[in-house]
This record gives sequence, C-alpha cells and structure tokens, in this order.
Amino acid sequence: MVKYIDEYRNPEWCRQLLMQIEQIVDRPVRLMEVCGTHTMAIARNGIRAMLPGDITLLSGPGCPVCVTAQEEIDRCLALAEQENVIITTFGDLMRVPGSDTSLQQQRAHGADVRVVYSPLNCLEIARDNPDREVVFLGVGFETTAPAVAATILQAAVRHIDNFSVLSMHKVVPPALHALMQHPDVRVDGFILPGHVSVIIGARAYRNIADQYEVACVIAGFEPVDILDCIRRLLAQIRNGRAAVEIAYGRAVTVDGNARARAVMEQVFKPSDAMWRGIGVIPGSGLILREKYRDYDAAQRFTLSIDSKPEVSGCRCGDILIGKRTPPECPLFAVSCIPQHPVGPCMVSSEGTCAAYYRYLR
Repeated sequence: MVKYIDEYRNPEWCRQLLMQIEQIVDRPVRLMEVCGTHTMAIARNGIRAMLPGDITLLSGPGCPVCVTAQEEIDRCLALAEQENVIITTFGDLMRVPGSDTSLQQQRAHGADVRVVYSPLNCLEIARDNPDREVVFLGVGFETTAPAVAATILQAAVRHIDNFSVLSMHKVVPPALHALMQHPDVRVDGFILPGHVSVIIGARAYRNIADQYEVACVIAGFEPVDILDCIRRLLAQIRNGRAAVEIAYGRAVTVDGNARARAVMEQVFKPSDAMWRGIGVIPGSGLILREKYRDYDAAQRFTLSIDSKPEVSGCRCGDILIGKRTPPECPLFAVSCIPQHPVGPCMVSSEGTCAAYYRYLR
C-alpha cells in the first residue's frame, strides 16, 4: 500500500504533468478547489509555486467549520451553558470563536465539552451518564452526515433517549450553484472534493457543468492527483468542453456510495442553510426528519441567541468565496494567528488562512 500511494507522489510523474500543463494553458484561468483537504495539500506541496503564472488557484467554501455561520456557533455555545448537558464535538470546532467566547474557553470555565472521534462515541457517553443530556454538534458535509445518521438510528434501536444532534450539516452541490451565480466570483473550473464525491458520486455535479459550462474534475489528495486534475481542467477549458471527470478513480465512482446516501436520506431532509461568506443557500442544509425529531437538539432545547456582528476587518467570508486571499486580510498574521484566531479560516485544520499561515507566509 505504501508503494502504491508513493506512486502518486512520484517527482518524475509531477514533472511530466507540469510539462503538459505548460503546453496546454493558453490564457489566464481561475481554478477553485472546494475541499479543505485539497487546500492544505496544495499549500503543503507548493503546487501554486510550480504552476505557470496564467493559472490562479482559489480556495472556496470547502471547510465545513469555516462556512458555519456565527449564529450557529453561538447556538453551540448556548447549549454548552445549559445545566446537565454534555457537549460532544469534533476537535476543529473547539477553538472557533463565537460572538463572545469559544467551546474551548467554555470548557476551561467548567462546561462539559468533550472531543470525540466518531459520533458513535457519543452513545457510550450517553449510556454512562443517564441523568444528563448528551448533544453532538453536527458540523460537516456529505462525508460525515451518513455516520451521524447511522448514530441516530443506533440510538433509536438501543433506546438511548438522552442523546441528540444539533445538525448544522451542509451539502456541496447547492454551494457550487451559489458560487457560479455570485457576482463577485469568476471560476473557470472546479477541483471537486474527493471525500464528498466518494459518497455522492460524479453524477451529482453533472448539472453544474451543463448549466454553467464550467469544467469539473474530481481530484485525490496527492501531488500527482492534483496536478492531473489541473491538467484535465485545462484541457477541457482549452477545448471548450464542460464535463465532470474523475481523476480519483481509486475511490470515486459515477454513482457514489448508495448505501451511505440512503442512510443519510432516511434520517435527514434538505433545508435552507446559512453559509458564512455566501448567505442563505436554498436546500443546502440537512435537518432531521419528523420521525427523528426526538433526537433533534434544536427541538429539544429552547435557546436565546444574541449574535453580534463579526469582528471588524476579518475577511473570512470573502476568502471562502475566493474573492480575497488571506494576505489581503488586514488581520492575517497580525492579530489573527493560529494561537489567537479571529475567524474560523485560521482555526480549522482545513482553513485557507491556516494553510497560508503554515506554508505560504
């Protein structure tokens, strides 16, 4: 397996792909990745510096923590203040600042906030604490939503009644539609997310390529994967094509994972959702169906939220749509650093500002 993966880091393969890219590109093009793992991989491997100057790589709304609106973060913080509540979450959410504080700060002041590595861990916590409510903060795209849905089904089977989910899940295709309709966004091609595409398949993007005549290629995460994706995008653009190609065939298929989608669709239904930097996108969120409302923390708890405006000067919203790059934010690497982040783009391990700070300063 190591040898197999190492092939996708082969310097000679990268050199050959770069030569092909230089031969294909014939005008300025703007390509956007919409996956936080791609954002980090592109920065870590120095791919921007390798490419011809006519190619601009933009980072889009591919970090689920980053696109979570401040009001939703404040709702999480309000839940952590409730008596007899245990908050469970993935680690990236801990340091995201709300209007006044963060989950990490609340834990330091006595709130019971626990990092878990799987939603299923929450059921054991709930079983061990029958007199307390356990709430999982559901932030993520189609990659994590099936696991959360499966956990809710398990809670129902095991009659674990002190567990609920605050669903802030979002789905990717509606966000791509919103980006293509945004007046401040110009994209010639999308580097489509690998992990999400394992679940939803290449077919989910076909109407985006057709409707907006934009090149689309699903990429893996190694240097050869990403350069091959860029080569394919440039070939489409040069030839006037707009198709959905799979450059990550060892994991992604046309139809995706039908079983994972079925579980997700059994438990969740689409809803409108607020995205930081974009606004409300119709049908881009996932909320629990009526049948599972007993596991819906939004129904179980009545919360009073008083969100404040985002910090003046923070350009996280513009960065999430590719309108600006992190160095164009006046706070970047000045008052906003990983140890003291102002916006979520600097917090998350998939955030664009975090990638620039670590690899591109």
